[in-house]
Amino acid sequence: MITLTDAAKKQIDTLCNNNDCYGVSLNLKGGGCAGFEYDWGLVKTPAELDKNDEVFKTDNNCSFIVNATSIMFLVGTEVDYVTTIVGSNFEINNPNAQSSCGCGVSVNFDMDNLVPQW
Repeated sequence: MITLTDAAKKQIDTLCNNNDCYGVSLNLKGGGCAGFEYDWGLVKTPAELDKNDEVFKTDNNCSFIVNATSIMFLVGTEVDYVTTIVGSNFEINNPNAQSSCGCGVSVNFDMDNLVPQW
């Protein structure tokens, strides 16, 4: 459903360990210059989860969480963590995105062609 590269898993583990939390969340919210924004967060405990949230475990048992309303927009997505000379960040390769902003946070979807794949 969603693929996490080894580098992304390692960074999720680092964030969870450094912040004493259960997991890292990725969701979509309305806004941004392209219509939607990727919204990153930390989830302190499993009690914060909704029963329909999707939870993906890393090799070290940390969690990557996507809320139920965002998952259909993220099916088939690969999440990577890249380090360049100017910094490091999670990079999202979302095949469902129709367009995105150069900032890497804002994204747009063709709602007529967005079909849940489960």
